Amino acid sequence: MARDVQEIFKGVFPAVTTQFDERGNVDLEATRRVIDGLVRDGVHGLVLMGTVGENNSLRTEEKVSLLEAARKVVDGRVPILSGVSEFTTEEAQDYVRAAERIGIDGLMVLPAMVYVPDQSELEQHFRLVASATSLPIMLYNNPASYRVSISLDTLARLADVDNIVCIKESAEDTRRFTDLINACGERFIVFAGLDDMAFEGLVLGAKGWVSGLTNAFPRESVALYDLLERGEIEKAREIYRWFMPLLHFDSKPKLVQYIKLAEQVMERGSERVRLPRMILSGAERQDLITTVRKAEEIRPDLDRLSG
Repeated sequence: MARDVQEIFKGVFPAVTTQFDERGNVDLEATRRVIDGLVRDGVHGLVLMGTVGENNSLRTEEKVSLLEAARKVVDGRVPILSGVSEFTTEEAQDYVRAAERIGIDGLMVLPAMVYVPDQSELEQHFRLVASATSLPIMLYNNPASYRVSISLDTLARLADVDNIVCIKESAEDTRRFTDLINACGERFIVFAGLDDMAFEGLVLGAKGWVSGLTNAFPRESVALYDLLERGEIEKAREIYRWFMPLLHFDSKPKLVQYIKLAEQVMERGSERVRLPRMILSGAERQDLITTVRKAEEIRPDLDRLSG
């Protein structure tokens, strides 16, 4: 039985890492363990093969295998979304059809890669991808990474596409959350997309958070969200201030390497990445490890905060 859209797009969704073996092949068993651990620690949903999942480093058959493996291990416990990050609109259409056949719950659709579209091209891409599937869609707005921002006018025009239901907002300006809600009302569910703006986004009306560092600290991420849901701002602020030195790593160009290394330090996954990415070394590696270890040492008392 299909989930209701309001049930799907709500809560903390880690942008799940794709695990690789020593030869650089996709390690399905290790990825299943990562997924199961996150679900057991209380996350509300999963985004597979977004930026953190190294979508554009994966072949189509690998993506399909990852979705099939995720669906089996999750077994309906939480919603599963897949990133859609292809080089052409036609390739994106082919992929969403395959994802729907597998039986996941929704999609996170990015602009087509490499070419930077104008607003009419961006709108057409989203329309055509949405037309190829009945799955509910979260649009991903990340102008810093993808060099184009979904304008409010473009969103207004896309309001007639029934299965475009949500926008993940990763613009580096908290005013955008209020502008989106003022412009579109309740037509689109809004998610926070930058870890170090999650608190602000959720307070300003976002219904969920797609997170990178949740891979390393899922229980703290869920506790932050739950406290804000209950209006316990002071307690949520305590977690957020503790978390912030780590959350800043989500906004750096090497966020994938930082998040996977944090995951490894916390014994939740491996830091292995696929070329052209390379694992961190030197001072930037040590900086991340030191930050994670300090966070682990002084991590908040969730029993006290949640009581």
